[in-house]
Amino acid sequence: MKITKICCIGAGYVGGPTMAVIAQKCPHIQVTVVDLNAERIAAWNDEDVNNIPIYEPGLSAIVAEARGRNLFFSTDVEKAIDEAQIIFISVNTPTKTYGKGKGMAADLKYIELCARQIAKVAKDNKIVVEKSTLPVRTAEAIKSILDNTGNGVQFQILSNPEFLAEGTAVKDLLHPDRILIGGDESKEGQKAIQALVDIYLNWVSPERILTTNVWSSELSKLTANAFLAQRISSINALSELCEKTGANINEVAKAIGMDSRIGPKFLKASVGFGGSCFQKDILNLVYIAKSYGLNEVADYWEQVIIMNDHQKKRFSNKIVQTLYNTVADKKIAFLGWAFKKDTNDTRESAAIYVANDLISEQAKIAVYDPKVSRKKVLADLDYLESRKHKRNVEGISSFDDPYEACKEAHAIAVLTEWDEFTQYDWQKIYDGMQKPAFVFDGRNILNKSELEAIGFVYQAIGS
Repeated sequence: MKITKICCIGAGYVGGPTMAVIAQKCPHIQVTVVDLNAERIAAWNDEDVNNIPIYEPGLSAIVAEARGRNLFFSTDVEKAIDEAQIIFISVNTPTKTYGKGKGMAADLKYIELCARQIAKVAKDNKIVVEKSTLPVRTAEAIKSILDNTGNGVQFQILSNPEFLAEGTAVKDLLHPDRILIGGDESKEGQKAIQALVDIYLNWVSPERILTTNVWSSELSKLTANAFLAQRISSINALSELCEKTGANINEVAKAIGMDSRIGPKFLKASVGFGGSCFQKDILNLVYIAKSYGLNEVADYWEQVIIMNDHQKKRFSNKIVQTLYNTVADKKIAFLGWAFKKDTNDTRESAAIYVANDLISEQAKIAVYDPKVSRKKVLADLDYLESRKHKRNVEGISSFDDPYEACKEAHAIAVLTEWDEFTQYDWQKIYDGMQKPAFVFDGRNILNKSELEAIGFVYQAIGS
């Protein structure tokens, strides 16, 4: 099957970058990204490509190259579905906040809405690709909807999970560790798999493309994220032990990371993991295990989440305790709000939860992040408190200048590992702060000895 037109439903952190790279590498294929959010689509179409809604190093240049040539962003979902031979589903799959599975299961209402719209619009055979992270056997539900509510056309369902790390998404797309494609083992299913394989072969070597059945592909994505999150919670659990015993968590991490069986990645102690995937996927894994009666398996993976929540709470408690057991009316500067560097994504960022704890202690939070707006900061806190009340905006402020954010602060909390933080004039920052001046390094990126030489009281996870 020769593919000439692709549609992607969902212009978010996965759909936008993925389709931009496919369009760049496959100029012979028309790629249309659709979304009902007109504001988001307008941002993707902004004349100034630096204003696209997602910040990823290198992404704006790729969009600039392909947009208008064979890459298009539109709100006309039905037209794009009708014309495309392959339809990627890349919509949000948040954790359920209601009903059965509340707090653990994935909310698949947006996936179902996509499937029903595809079934209604499609007039010829389509390949439908799961790009969103989904529970095992979701493809079965999608196929049931398509086959029973459609116009009699044939659908093949593929699972093609993304393995992108935000901040390096473009690099991960251009040079992937692997491309995973799951499909049906029938003759038609294998043809559909090959059609998607042929697209990736435009820039990915064949040995990096792995094909499986649908269920293995779906579970592999959840498992990969669970393993990565597990490593973070493991090193963070040891960081607390290091604080009690006098060991140095950075030295411990280096020592165990030199073991070739373990390796050094994801062994950096921190205030905790965030992002859209890790917590959601582990909770989903817990729910799946419980639904099959595998309670010990569920308890094992749930502990990863419990440890992560504990680490965030421990960090905010450490700030309060160090500041003489009260932060009321004290200004605490937050350097970083995004959940990691080189992205403007704030979903499940540790900064949100630490700020919420400190505001409840009547602290005054001053935020600086190079890519996150005040509007987004307030929206994050409102979302966290949506079941209670709107957050008091007087408790938090946002600055465009890090030196202004830190001015007259009692303490600084480093919540994101932006490279620029290591390059600041820390003497100038110290001179403008209340004394004693504290630095709480939640990401272990600053130089402890240099800061203490200036006069800072330095505190970090595991120190």
